[in-house]
This record gives sequence, C-alpha cells and structure tokens, in this order.
Amino acid sequence: MTRPVPSRRHAIADDLRHQISSGHLEAGKRLPSEAQLAAHYMVSTSTLRNALALLQGEGLVEKIHGHGNFVRRGLSRITYIGGAAAPASWNAFSAPLQMTARTTNIEASSHLATLLNVPPGSSLTEVLFTTNEEKTPHGLAHICVPGGLTRDTPPLPERIAPRLAEHYPPLAEVQERFSARLPTQEEATALRISPTLAVLSLTRVSTDATGRVVEAALLVLPGDRADALFTTRLVTEERNSKE
Repeated sequence: MTRPVPSRRHAIADDLRHQISSGHLEAGKRLPSEAQLAAHYMVSTSTLRNALALLQGEGLVEKIHGHGNFVRRGLSRITYIGGAAAPASWNAFSAPLQMTARTTNIEASSHLATLLNVPPGSSLTEVLFTTNEEKTPHGLAHICVPGGLTRDTPPLPERIAPRLAEHYPPLAEVQERFSARLPTQEEATALRISPTLAVLSLTRVSTDATGRVVEAALLVLPGDRADALFTTRLVTEERNSKE
C-alpha cells in the first residue's frame, strides 16, 4: 500500500518541528521572516503561513504581531479551579500568575444586560484583567458589576469584592458555563495564539441571596495551557442507630 505524500505545509511543519525538538531552533529564538522561509522552502507565503499555523496550534511557535514568529518556551499548564466563592476571585488558578487590570465605566450591551438582568445601556463597572506567566499571556477576563458600586469612579480593582460585600447580601449562587471555541482576532492577538487554536470560554454569573445578579465574568483561557477543574464535595449524613 502506497503511503500518501504529505502536503507541502505538513512537510514544512515536520521539518520545523524536527528542528525545534532537536534543539537546532532554540526556545525563544525568532524564526526567519515568513518571506525568507517561503523562499527557503520554495512555496507561497500562504502555504508557509499554513505550515506555521500547524505549529502555532501545537503550542510550538507563537506569532507576536509586529515582531515575527518565535519558538515558544515550555509553558506550564494552569488549572482553573471552578466554583469560586467570592466576586472578583475569578483568578482561582493552581499556580501564581502576574496580573494587570484596567477599570472603566461602560454601558451594558444587550449581552451583558441579559447576564446581569439590567436594562440595556445601564451603567456598569468593567475591569479587564490580563494574567501572565512571566511574559507569556495566560488569560483574559472581563468582570462587570452594576454601576453605583462605590463612590470611586471607577473603583480600584482590588476594592470590588469588599464593596460588593458592603452593598449586597451574601452570594447565594455562582453559575459557571464553559464552552470551547475559536478566539476572536482581538483575543488571539492579546493572548499571542493562532486564530485556529481553541480557547476555553467561561461565563460566570454571581447572584446574591435576594436573587439580584451582582457580577458577570467573561473569561478566556488558551486551550494549549489551561484546564478546568470542578470538584463536588458530598456530605454524608451520619445516623446513629439506636439499640
């Protein structure tokens, strides 16, 4: 039986993969430009980019817009621990990450209005979190809470959870919904991943004891470095038998 001849993009990906695994192309090293690689392999730039996309999807190569393609350093897998018990604690990961945050006031889009059960156009406070392991992005999160949360305009990120505790009854329910999807172009650029690499998308809605939604969190994690763990603890009722 004749073995199928690999396509040019797969052959190029195999060659680059071998150079990476053998150490000829070192971690952190910038690859030649796409035009140079296309000329070297005698293919079109489109075919070369398709080959690089295979390696990007495997987590071997990352494309930094404006700088080129680089051999990706080994990445630690991060586990998101589901069932967070307090608002703004979305960063419940199994390993420490560096975090940056930007806080703004926005108007509720139709999607956010539905999640927070508020009229479209309502005032919201949004905090955009970016987490990194050294210089490698590990996740994005938009945390949205109803306006009027605090007299600060906008509030500091680290003050959101205490202010929620001051203004609202304790949380009664935290609902988390995960799905796998392709990233938007904005997400792929921010996370430095291929648009063909799936991400874990989490939507988390926190409701207080009165039934009011006090937080909506939208979290995006790259599929090549993130897992999600949800633990159910069962309570066993002890029954004393009577003699």
